[in-house]
Amino acid sequence: MVSEDQYNIAVPSFFRCPISLDLMKSPVSLCTGVTYDRSSIQRWLDGGNNTCPATMQVLTSKDFVPNHTLQRLIQIWSDSVRTRSKTESDTSNTESNSITQEQARELVQHVKNSTLIPNGESLLRSLTKLNLFALESDQNRKLLASSDGFLQFLFVILGKQTENVCLQEKIIQLCGLILEEFAERVVLVKSVLHRDFMASMLILLQKGSLESRISSVRVLDLLAVDTESRIFIAEHEGVLLQLLRIVSSSPNPDAIEAALSCLIRISIPKRIRSRIVQLGSVKLLGKILSDSDPSVNIIEKIMKLLEMVSSVKEGRTAICEDENCVQAIVKKLLKVSSVATEHAVTILWSLCCLFRNQIAQESVTKSNGLAKFLLLMQSDCSPAVRQMAGDLLKIFRVNSKCCLSSYDTKTTHIMPF
Repeated sequence: MVSEDQYNIAVPSFFRCPISLDLMKSPVSLCTGVTYDRSSIQRWLDGGNNTCPATMQVLTSKDFVPNHTLQRLIQIWSDSVRTRSKTESDTSNTESNSITQEQARELVQHVKNSTLIPNGESLLRSLTKLNLFALESDQNRKLLASSDGFLQFLFVILGKQTENVCLQEKIIQLCGLILEEFAERVVLVKSVLHRDFMASMLILLQKGSLESRISSVRVLDLLAVDTESRIFIAEHEGVLLQLLRIVSSSPNPDAIEAALSCLIRISIPKRIRSRIVQLGSVKLLGKILSDSDPSVNIIEKIMKLLEMVSSVKEGRTAICEDENCVQAIVKKLLKVSSVATEHAVTILWSLCCLFRNQIAQESVTKSNGLAKFLLLMQSDCSPAVRQMAGDLLKIFRVNSKCCLSSYDTKTTHIMPF
């Protein structure tokens, strides 16, 4: 991430945090729709404030959601600034950093004419300018997305450039920006998803910079539009493993979130859920929940993925055999967000009520799950969550020898222990 003083440039106003006025590193949005840098708004909320700093509206919820689109734009803008700083010494100081729509169309045609690409430097400069152009506005991105055959051509070039990682990185960044605005993704997927393309994506996931790995993961997420595309992406050798490695070893929360989102998307087909269980995903996710302090959004996505794998036999077995995983799920109940709580309750309900797994029931008991379910019944949760919590209480009421054996789940107070 660049700073305003690092290259003596002006940071776009919509990239600045309304509180600190600095370039946002991790933009998140409150329920009011206003976006702040995560650290700034967290300090504001930790200080006991219950209002939105910009609008002074009283917050109905203190949860915040990552603004992935803005995060991606900031990252690509930062990359472009760094790249431009390296190349400006070799170009005229009077050269304009921005281009018109007509110039953008000419650059698009130049890229489309570069079929043989005898000199990658020329193409690299064109792609850098187009990335900057796309960053400027939604209108510019839509213009590039509507350029006949341009996005398809970028994917074709990407599939051919297996040895030029620098060029691949520029292409994938531009693809990510344009793909967001491309309406006919279902049609596009049928023409671009092929072995060469996936081979290039795997190279970027393995060898690319952090920014390009994040862009690659998000492009795969956007291309996973139906069952066929999800299976094709997930079953390409090495893709699932690389996504799990990003989750397990990346120091960047945005990379972890992107990888988890992609795993959730491509794991919709049942056979893919079974496959990621075989690769050790349950143990990995349980370890992250119990041994580290991930962000709210990462916890929500981990819980969602665990909920998905709990719907297959292999997933339920893996969760139940990992006592730390079950205990971590119980521990996060009511401590993270309503979304995380709903996923956690669904997992526990599936294991303990639907499939009556005794190992899971014992782990929940050891983790003081009964008290959590009692508290949940008194909370402002959804009717579905309250129903599942009630079912769980009934299961443990039958198994328990304490005073809870006579507890009626319709009562409105918590009985002392």
